[in-house]
Amino acid sequence: MKSDLLNKPLARSSFYLTSVFALGLLVNCGSPPVAPQQSVLTVMQSSVSIGDPHIASDSANRLSVLFTVYEALVKLDENGIYQPALAESWEVAEDACTWTFHLRGGVTFHNGEVMKASDVVATLGRVLDPAIGGAFGTQGVYISYLGTAEISALDESTVRIVTEHPMADLLDLVVAMPISPASELGRLPGAYVGSGPYKVIEGSDTRLVLAAHDEYWGATPTYGEIHWLAEGDSEERVNAVLSGEADIADGIGIQGWRTIIEDGRALAHEWDSGLCIIFMANALEGPARDRRVRQALNYALDVEEIIAEIKHGAAKRLNGYLTPHHFGYNPETPAYPHDPDMARRLLAEAGYENGLTLVFDIPSVMPDEAPALARMMAEQYSRVGITLEIVEHPDRAAYSEMVRDKNINDAAAFDSSPRSTYRVLREKLHSGLQGPWWEG
Repeated sequence: MKSDLLNKPLARSSFYLTSVFALGLLVNCGSPPVAPQQSVLTVMQSSVSIGDPHIASDSANRLSVLFTVYEALVKLDENGIYQPALAESWEVAEDACTWTFHLRGGVTFHNGEVMKASDVVATLGRVLDPAIGGAFGTQGVYISYLGTAEISALDESTVRIVTEHPMADLLDLVVAMPISPASELGRLPGAYVGSGPYKVIEGSDTRLVLAAHDEYWGATPTYGEIHWLAEGDSEERVNAVLSGEADIADGIGIQGWRTIIEDGRALAHEWDSGLCIIFMANALEGPARDRRVRQALNYALDVEEIIAEIKHGAAKRLNGYLTPHHFGYNPETPAYPHDPDMARRLLAEAGYENGLTLVFDIPSVMPDEAPALARMMAEQYSRVGITLEIVEHPDRAAYSEMVRDKNINDAAAFDSSPRSTYRVLREKLHSGLQGPWWEG
């Protein structure tokens, strides 16, 4: 059985500090294989809540469940390449505005209805409905790209999306938009009807039971049922697998990894994701408006020490705001070296030869490592004359709104994960657009 341990990468550019941090998947390898459709797979993770399937989210827990029940027009393969899903094929016109999707025939939803183009059009209309809102500041992100798009059914098996402006990365948006039958949209959230290999037959905030979809268009589902269980304690998740209570545990952390290795009764696998932890400097007002201050903030950090201390090596330092998974990533771009003397010189040039005090905002969670990271950064900055004051915000949703409203102190910790280079640039760096996470 294959499973994976996800990592969040650590990268920096300007003052764009990011860090790769281990999540994790642990698999019980003590049970023999069982016949398809006669088995139960038990998965344990910190949360099993689906919420509204059409709210933008990068929660691995939520997405794992969501795309077991639902499918989008396209999907990503193991190498991050877009592949056909509910759309068998698609083409984009030379203007990069007109996208035509040819739908797969014979797709049956969990309620017995056969998918039509009108279902796709209705679903995408709901995704773009301002009333749907968002989570952690994501409301309006989809609308900013497709709010003026024309979405229509050319016939029962063809959908056309025409954007107002050229957009080469439309697939990065539609891959996260689960398609529902139009007749079921009014019952969301709560009644989850998709076309995926499994359908919801029982659900609560702590337990979901999914059963194999007998009319699934693709390969026969391997298991008769999947039971998703919520357990907030990562140590308990590891113990559940080792004791045979669960088959898979997600989010095991470094200590969980060590427990697995020492115990030997389970397997853990890993790969690198594109999820980064970043610190966005306030370049609208305050000392960070000065490029030399931002550069000093980078030179003063010993990133290797941060990785070793906070994540025991389970992180990768990047050289900018893109990961190796992003189009346009240049591995030859030099990363900022750890150079405290250069940091002091730059601060002096900027008029802070006697030091300065900065205030950084951090959330208590998402990224969960932010408090420990900020404390270590404060210690490193003190070595070059920077006094760092930390303001910790326990309300993560409100914190996102604060960052989105550009109401931060001198810098704010955030997580970042769009696979699309276009989206990273558009949402964070393009001064002309001044997107949701642009801070000047």
